[in-house]
Amino acid sequence: MKRLARIRPSNLVILAALPFVIYLFTMVPNYRRSITAIVGIEPGAGTLLRDWFFIVAVLGLGLLWPILRHRGATAGQRGRMLALFGLAGNAVLAIALAALGDVSALASSIVANALDPVTSDMVQKAVTPRQLTADGAVYVAAELHRNLWAYAIATTLLSLTGILHLTTGGAKALGRWAAYGLLLLNGAALAYLILSAHIGFASGLFTTLRAGIFAYLLAGLLGLVWAGLLFLSPSARTTRRWAIACGLALALAAFFSIQPKSSYVLVGSLDKRVAIVKGTPKALVDAIRFGEFDPTLTKEVGLRSSATYDNALKLLADGQQVSAALVPAELAPADRPVLWQTSFLPDRYRLPAVFLFVGGILLSLLTFSAHQHGRHPLSVSAEFFIDTVRGIPMLVIILFVGLPFAGALKDVSGGTIDMPNVLRGVIAIAIGYSAYLAEIFRAGITAVPQGQIEAARSLGLNNWKVARLVVLPQALKIVIPPLGNEFIAILKDTSLLSILSVRDVTQRMREFQSASFLPFAPFNSAAILYIFLTLAAASLVASIERRYDVKHR
Repeated sequence: MKRLARIRPSNLVILAALPFVIYLFTMVPNYRRSITAIVGIEPGAGTLLRDWFFIVAVLGLGLLWPILRHRGATAGQRGRMLALFGLAGNAVLAIALAALGDVSALASSIVANALDPVTSDMVQKAVTPRQLTADGAVYVAAELHRNLWAYAIATTLLSLTGILHLTTGGAKALGRWAAYGLLLLNGAALAYLILSAHIGFASGLFTTLRAGIFAYLLAGLLGLVWAGLLFLSPSARTTRRWAIACGLALALAAFFSIQPKSSYVLVGSLDKRVAIVKGTPKALVDAIRFGEFDPTLTKEVGLRSSATYDNALKLLADGQQVSAALVPAELAPADRPVLWQTSFLPDRYRLPAVFLFVGGILLSLLTFSAHQHGRHPLSVSAEFFIDTVRGIPMLVIILFVGLPFAGALKDVSGGTIDMPNVLRGVIAIAIGYSAYLAEIFRAGITAVPQGQIEAARSLGLNNWKVARLVVLPQALKIVIPPLGNEFIAILKDTSLLSILSVRDVTQRMREFQSASFLPFAPFNSAAILYIFLTLAAASLVASIERRYDVKHR
């Protein structure tokens, strides 16, 4: 009964209803199909789940000794025996996996979903879920066999070194490097397998969990930064330095804005379409499409894309599809009438000029406001960010970061930076929730007694050491409950990523409902799944809170 008393009442209710939930998802056909589609259970999920757990067990055993060694738990007999068990088990299972294990199904599923089916010849076209071709499966199996043997040899050598160190007490330097090697080898593989690799036995559920965890960690990091900036104090020269930076930014903006402009002319007639070369500024393209250069036009002008200016001029000379072309003034043919002429700054000058001008004005406002209130400009900027972001709905932030911002970043970088939809959503949620977490951290920091901070400074600690060693450890214990609430909120708000076509639990629910036309089963299944996720998160937060609740010990 004492153990039951430690369980949250809401969790007791869920445990009492668990047999009914299991019956619902196993025996009722509509709910069984719904939960299978929503969780993302693919064909052959049983084999994938078995292989995944086996590999996780091998890697986990390889991490046992480095973790125990770091905590100093190998000094006792029990800890030493547990470390020896981990080292021996890791070596034996690694050799067994390389010699006898067949995890090619899991490897093929991961590789097939990591490759682009449009550009890769190893993935079958128009097959869902993704599958490798016969040649691709053979290639992946061969590479997997080779890598497994390399891992088995490396981990066996490192494990034997660790066993020698534990049993004899010698080879301390080798033991330390062996621990680092096992930690790096197994930790990197385990992190990829849990946090990044495609998990075919629960791909939708893992997408939701990964998005929530990554968004929470990034939001917490950003929130700490904003909270730290709020407490930043100005020095005697802060205002002067920031004023100089504002002046330099505005001067550079003026320098870029007076650079030579490029002249473009629209030559020909508007009887047919207008040839536009790829890469032409969008403002010029819109001005021609909507007839802004000629007030007498009442309808949109047809456009024809062209790869180069030479090709555009050839299309103009041919005259079958194109009767006009927008080209630089120096390339315009002399025998064609000029319909419109304009000039503008090239992008290499215009973008820096706009960025520096807007940044200079914003920095000027922040510097002036900070000077008026006796604060640091970075502190004012952090407060401005927090107040602004908290006033914007999360869905708007996700749409802004996921669509126009990501598209503009791709255009500016020339296609180099093209973030996947999951990463766009994670960044958007992190930006939105970092403002709320910053206020939580600020409240925790202000709750730390000022006397402890003054005592730490009297010992000669600088501001960074005072924050890291004195303030943050106490503040984080104070704010554990609200931090847990924010994690639950982020976990639920990952459902908004479905607006970016991220195939999480909510998106898969919508897809299944549209395909099956079931009125209640998909929505009820998703709701029950989210309830279990949030209750598990709440229980985890409650256990952490009890562990660090020093007031009642």
